[in-house]
Amino acid sequence: MPDNDNANNIAASIIAASADVVRKTHAGVLFAYISAAGDLAALRSAIKKPARLVLVARNEDERHRGEAVGAETLTVPPLDLSRMGQIKMASLIAISQQLLKPDDVFVFLTGLPGGQIDSLITMRVGKEFELFQSVDQPKLTEHIRQPVFERVLRVALELGEEGREGKPVGTIFVIGDHRQVQKYYDEGRINPFRGYTEKERNILDDTIRDTVKEIAKLDGAFVIKGNGVIVAACAMLRPSAPGEELAQRLGARHAAAAGITAGTRAIAITLSESTGDVRVWRRGQMITELERSSRSSLAAHSGPPRTPPGPA
Repeated sequence: MPDNDNANNIAASIIAASADVVRKTHAGVLFAYISAAGDLAALRSAIKKPARLVLVARNEDERHRGEAVGAETLTVPPLDLSRMGQIKMASLIAISQQLLKPDDVFVFLTGLPGGQIDSLITMRVGKEFELFQSVDQPKLTEHIRQPVFERVLRVALELGEEGREGKPVGTIFVIGDHRQVQKYYDEGRINPFRGYTEKERNILDDTIRDTVKEIAKLDGAFVIKGNGVIVAACAMLRPSAPGEELAQRLGARHAAAAGITAGTRAIAITLSESTGDVRVWRRGQMITELERSSRSSLAAHSGPPRTPPGPA
């Protein structure tokens, strides 16, 4: 293991290299996780305009540290994701907040929380298959409130890491374009939110967060308006479009997500019960996949090691 001096030298070298990469690739933004970045002031001074530095915070204390050095900050859920999962989650939230746009080049620094930077990745929005399949996708939240998208994504990620009562959970959230979406699902006999006012069943209301997670254990999908109001839960989707071949290989839940988004302007977020991975769907395509770290507590206590994605 490197001593402190060597660790500091490594971090300083990566910071210098990242500034060089930003300059040579004409990247518009350098993102860096505060939990791994170490010397934020050095990082701030290394990035020269017109490039921007956006520090990724996992809690309020980190956000304040980022603001203290005069950098933009992006707050993400403090979840245990793989390196690529960390990057894709932050990038997706950045796009939802219009910090990134199609065809933008950006550089990302990350590493172990509480450790040091050990990964430097350069990407172009819309060019990386694993991150965003299609540059033709419209603005991610054109008819969906940005806090609604982020809240649902956060709930899905938390369920993927924590499960419910120690057991893995699989579910699907369909957000936006609810009038068109309602043509393609059956509410069934169970809708836990029937009879409540719109204010009482809004996903942005912190008091129903645990209720949503509890209901996620049941079969069916959540249907949510773009303003956050939950229209239905335990809904059975029956989209007219079959979805892409990739979804067929991943199983019925993902095929339904591809199908419902192919025939409507909705976004779907799926949580795989078998892996805990979260996928985001738009226009019949999987936009991105957020993989849990193999070190996650649920993976360590829920049976054998993870296998490649199968039916969800």
